[in-house]
Amino acid sequence: MATTPLLPKSLSPFLTNTPSFSSTHFTKLSFLNLQDHPHCSKRPNLHTTHAKKRNPWLDPFDDGEDPDMEYGSLFVDGKQDEDERLPENPDNPYGFLKFPMGYSVEVASLALKVRGDVRRCCCVVSGGVYENLLFFPVVQLLKDRYPGVLVDIVASARGKQAYELNKNVRWADVYDPDDHFPEPADYTDMVGILKGRYYDMVLSTKLAGIGHATFLYMTTARDRVSYIYPNVNAAGAGLFLSETFTPNSTNLSDGGYNMYYQMVDWLARPSKTVPQQPVPPLKVSISKKLRQVVESKYKNAGVTRGKYIVIHGLESDSKASMQSKGDTDSLLPIQVWDAIASGLREFRPLFVIPHEKERENVEEVIGDDTSIVFITTPGQLAALINDSAGVIATNTAAIQLANARDKPCIALFGSQEKGKLFVPNAEQKNCVIVSSKTGRLKDIDIEAVKNAIPLFNMSLALV
Repeated sequence: MATTPLLPKSLSPFLTNTPSFSSTHFTKLSFLNLQDHPHCSKRPNLHTTHAKKRNPWLDPFDDGEDPDMEYGSLFVDGKQDEDERLPENPDNPYGFLKFPMGYSVEVASLALKVRGDVRRCCCVVSGGVYENLLFFPVVQLLKDRYPGVLVDIVASARGKQAYELNKNVRWADVYDPDDHFPEPADYTDMVGILKGRYYDMVLSTKLAGIGHATFLYMTTARDRVSYIYPNVNAAGAGLFLSETFTPNSTNLSDGGYNMYYQMVDWLARPSKTVPQQPVPPLKVSISKKLRQVVESKYKNAGVTRGKYIVIHGLESDSKASMQSKGDTDSLLPIQVWDAIASGLREFRPLFVIPHEKERENVEEVIGDDTSIVFITTPGQLAALINDSAGVIATNTAAIQLANARDKPCIALFGSQEKGKLFVPNAEQKNCVIVSSKTGRLKDIDIEAVKNAIPLFNMSLALV
C-alpha cells in the first residue's frame, strides 16, 4: 500500500534525526552563553541568535523550508503591500459588512500564510509606563517591517497611558497581564475580545508559563510569540507558542533600554529578498490638545516656555512616579533636590510632583514661591519636557522622554552600570550621566550635578 513507506518518515524527527540535538551543535549557539549577552552594551549577532533548534512538538512532520520551492507571481517576494479597500456606498439601504483589511469576501490572500504577512498584530506588554515607553521602537519596527499592519496593545491601566504618545497604535485595551489571579469574568472577556479580532500575530513581553501561554493560544493567532521564564516555571509553555525567548533573569526590566533585544532581533530578521530591518529609535508624538493643557499648567506655576528646567524624581509612594522595575532605587528626597536646584542660575526649576500631598512638603523645604506642577500621565510629562530648556531627573520616564524629544538632560543613577544600561550612547543623546560612587542614589555627588548644569546653557546657545 501507499501508506507503508510513510511510517519511517513520520518517526524520523524522533529516532533518526539525532545530529540536530548533539552537544556540538549547541556550542555554536550564542544565546546559551550568558557572556555574549550582557544586559546593556551591544546587541547580539542576529544570525547566531536565531540558530535555534526547531520544536518537534509543534509539527513532527515539518522538515523545514523547501530550498527548491519556486514562488510564482501569486506569492511575490519582499514585504507585504498595503491593501486597497473598495469605496463604500453610504446610499445603500442594506449597509455594508466591513471585512478586515487583507481579506476579500471570497478568499483570504494565500500570501498571508505562505509569505507570513501580518495584517493585524496584538502586543501584550507587561509593566508600567517605563516598560511601555521602551516598547515604542518595537511598535515602529512592526509598522516598518509589515506595511499596513494594524497594531493593538493590551497593557495595565498605567501602561495604557503611554500610548497617547504613539500614533502607530490603533487600540489600547486595559488588562493587567501581571495579575496572577485575574477575575474569571475579565479573563474570559479579554480572551473573547482578542479571539474576535482575528490577529495574525500576538507578541507578549510577560514571562510566560503554561498559564499565560494558554491565554495566548486561545487568541487563535497564527504566530504566538512570547518571553518565557528562565527556570522550571516555563515547563509546557513552548507547546502553545510559536516562538519563545528566554531572558537572563526573571525581571526583564534588568536589561535596561535594550530589554526587548531578543524580540527585536527576531522581528527584524532578514527573509527571502527582505534585508534585516533597522531598529528605529524611541520617538513620541504629542498632540496639539495635550500641548495646550500642559501650557496652561506650567504658566499657572509661574514659568514661561523655554525658560525652565524640569525636575523629576521626587521621593513619593505614588505610582505616578514612573519608575522602572529594573531600578527601584531611583527617587531622591526633596532636600537633595533643593541642593541641586540651587545651582540653577539662568533657568527656573519646575518641580513635578506625582501627588498633591507632596506639594506641601516641597513648599516647606524650598519656599512658597516655588514653581510646582502636578503631573501624573506620561503624555503631559512629555509635553512639559518638550517646552522646557532641559531635564534633571533620576531614572524615571522623564529621562527617556527627554531623549525622545532631543532635549538636554542630566540623568542621576545609583551606579555607573545602571546609567549605561538605561541610557546607552548618552553623549549622542546630549545626556550627561551622574552616578553615585557608593551604589546608593541618595549618596550622589551634588557638586558633580551642579558642574553638569552648563549643558543647558550650551544647548540654548546652539538654538
